[in-house]
Amino acid sequence: MQIQSTFRGQTKECKKALRLKSIGINTITCCGSGIISVLASSKGAHVTASDINQTALDSLKEVCAKQDLEINTIYSDLLDKIDPNRFDYIFINPPYYPKKPSNLTEKAWFCGENFEFFEKMFLQLKGLNLENTKVLMILSDACELVKIGEIANQNELGLNEVYKVELTFETNFIYELVTS
Repeated sequence: MQIQSTFRGQTKECKKALRLKSIGINTITCCGSGIISVLASSKGAHVTASDINQTALDSLKEVCAKQDLEINTIYSDLLDKIDPNRFDYIFINPPYYPKKPSNLTEKAWFCGENFEFFEKMFLQLKGLNLENTKVLMILSDACELVKIGEIANQNELGLNEVYKVELTFETNFIYELVTS
């Protein structure tokens, strides 16, 4: 139950942050529910959504057909099949609970016992020209922010808080990745 309310709260805050003028920009999102992808596309962004869950990608395609939106979907584990340098923005709503996922559905919530999701993601983003590509990631105070920041620092990246909202049971943050 807490996981669902956290997800809903974060998505709502990410939608607020997306009020930026996105017409014509190239954006990549980690697909998940597809809400961020749909919102960015509806604002005129050229969106690519990636996920390791084919069902999530198929659901997004159905939504796009109903809403007459054009979103490119790519089946990929993080950036394995994607060149992040092609994008103006990368939006990430990551799994951040430290537990080993036992199935594909749990990968949406659990980042691995040793934060393997973040280890891989920050390694893939290391060296990205952050002047050309803005990376925004939403996190909650329910996760281990210090540990995630340490992993970013190990990859010569930092987390710069750009948005914060306090909700009833948690505080959500949007961080921009910066070169440390």
